[in-house]
Amino acid sequence: MSENNKEYLAKRQLKSGTAGWVLLAGLGVSYVISGDFAGWNFGIAEAGWGGFAIAAVLMAIMYLALVLSLAEMSAAIPAAGGGYSFARQAMGPAGGYLTGLAVLIEYALAPAAIVIFIGSAVQELLGFNGPWVYALFYIVFVGIHLAGVGEALKVMMVISGLAVLVIIATAVVLIGNFDASRLYDVAVTEAAGASEFLPLGWYGVWAALPFAMWLFLAVEGVPLAAEEAKDPAKDVPKGIIGAMIFLLFTALLVVVLVPGAGGAAAMGASAVPLVDALNATGNHSLATIVNILGLAGLVASFFSIIYGYSRLVFALSRAGYLPRSLSITTSRKVPARALIVPAIFGFIASLSGEGDLMLAMAVVGATVSYALMALSHILVRFKQPDMPRPYKTPGGIFTSGIALVLSLIALTGVYAFDPRAFLFTMVLFAIGAAYYFGYSAKHLVAKSANEEFALLAAAESDLSIAN
Repeated sequence: MSENNKEYLAKRQLKSGTAGWVLLAGLGVSYVISGDFAGWNFGIAEAGWGGFAIAAVLMAIMYLALVLSLAEMSAAIPAAGGGYSFARQAMGPAGGYLTGLAVLIEYALAPAAIVIFIGSAVQELLGFNGPWVYALFYIVFVGIHLAGVGEALKVMMVISGLAVLVIIATAVVLIGNFDASRLYDVAVTEAAGASEFLPLGWYGVWAALPFAMWLFLAVEGVPLAAEEAKDPAKDVPKGIIGAMIFLLFTALLVVVLVPGAGGAAAMGASAVPLVDALNATGNHSLATIVNILGLAGLVASFFSIIYGYSRLVFALSRAGYLPRSLSITTSRKVPARALIVPAIFGFIASLSGEGDLMLAMAVVGATVSYALMALSHILVRFKQPDMPRPYKTPGGIFTSGIALVLSLIALTGVYAFDPRAFLFTMVLFAIGAAYYFGYSAKHLVAKSANEEFALLAAAESDLSIAN
């Protein structure tokens, strides 16, 4: 490897051996946990409880199939780019970039939306809100990340633990108030296929898919921590699968018990469904606690998605897809610019106050990336059948094929719910694609994924010898 390449990569190293599989599973839960507190329930307004339940099952299958596919690729290709790295291996530089761009749209817009919801929660609890609240949360939690990945992940585990305890405590209390008849109190419409179980018909199921995704959205970000894992080949698959299994459990709790206790119609219109369900059943003291600690769920997802976007921007920048200065790391091996620059853009986006629109746009980015990642698994299986695979996806390409088909259906579901979000996201995607084909395609650090990984391995080996 040339001296120029050595110097370039020496400035762009993450701290390896920081996270075991438990921390990685915690990261996966943290990405998603805010979705259990609110957002998913609006799918009941679109489809009734039965229609939303069908949508939730379909999205659970999609995410499980995707997670199992990503587990194989993350063990075989342990790079900080996650889905971008897998797609580059399968589809070359252009496919890798477009996948990374889709994930970046998801991960850049989601924190902006979440910080708006955090502001609303602060308003509810303390009586004030505004841009300076958004700025404060960005500054504090980007600052914690700048202290180092080990410190950040431990703080994240504590915050996520509080959020999980709130969900479990709520579920335990609501079990005694569960009444199945409350699941079907949404008025039956004249829509095609409408019934007591599907009061808004089959179209409602389609429109509810984006809300069902909110129960699992961003769990796919666990492989972004691959270069910081203790044993990537074992820890990342165990971490992402462990997170998914736990999230299936929490999703079941909230989707069944909250509307079953508080009423489906009321929960479909609620901004804080867990709190409203507890109040409806007379559990006012716990409702107050959940209202306070529910902020922990929002903060957990905000905090962890900041981590996710920083590692993605770091990987795309290091490869030359984005400006190379964004991947320079500090003495603590933290990608400071990859943390700060997207935070500035996110803060500016948050000033719009349109959290729902940004979340819908994040879902569009997510579904595009899911389709490309699932396709990557299929292509790598065909193109590189002899690649060492410490973990193999159960069902092979049949499993990733399910993820591919369901992700494309989910993408159309966003259009059914909010065509504006779909079109705005496609505009961002077109701008990002124009940047790649017009500039960065000619300035990549390596011609192929294998060449990039070889350069990284050589750099790490040289640094280890030097130390």
